[in-house]
Amino acid sequence: MIKERHTLKLIRKYGTEGTNGTITFNGEHICHTIELPDRNNIRRISCIPIGQYKLEKIRYPRHGEQIGIPNVLNREGILIHAANNAEKELLGCIAPVTTLTGEGRGDYSGKALAKLKALVYSLWDMGDEVYLSIR
Repeated sequence: MIKERHTLKLIRKYGTEGTNGTITFNGEHICHTIELPDRNNIRRISCIPIGQYKLEKIRYPRHGEQIGIPNVLNREGILIHAANNAEKELLGCIAPVTTLTGEGRGDYSGKALAKLKALVYSLWDMGDEVYLSIR
């Protein structure tokens, strides 16, 4: 069986207080995202660099199963998880949000994460590979 490759696109806008973005799949809006500002990929205080990343299921004792972004240069433990304020709740991860409310801030993150997880997991359940393309 040939694995299909699916690519989610994350288009970003950089600000001094945070990085905001929008994830689309096949041209359809999935959710917005918040991240830390771009601080040259410094661990725990910067968003991750632009690029193409393969998403993988990662299981954590404390947080259960999450969408992970392994293979980020010089980084580890990067996840896509719920948060509404990048500076207070993120250490380099990406948080989906329903609405953007400011630089690195949004709301209804749990709802946006559920929508994103439903999509990604349905593709994984078909045995396919899912990538995140950040521009």
